[in-house]
Amino acid sequence: MFQTLFDSDADDYRGLDWSNWLDTSETIATSSWSISPAGPVIHDDSHNGGITVAFVRSVTAGVLYRLTNRVTTDSTPPRTDERTIALLVQNR
Repeated sequence: MFQTLFDSDADDYRGLDWSNWLDTSETIATSSWSISPAGPVIHDDSHNGGITVAFVRSVTAGVLYRLTNRVTTDSTPPRTDERTIALLVQNR
């Protein structure tokens, strides 16, 4: 998990690069995002190649959120993994 600063008034994106984790013959079939604690809105999430992205808004200053991305590959059998980004929200 790595930490990144996030502005409380932002509607901004965060993303992950899964390229090094993927085998050469597989791609990301599904990508889903969740956030804890609840409250913020996750929207316009997407994935392309080994990159996943999600926009986040409605965060509260002073709260540390955990934004988690769970991916599943198109391989047989499919592989699944997740990574978490810590969002430290501040007023800028």
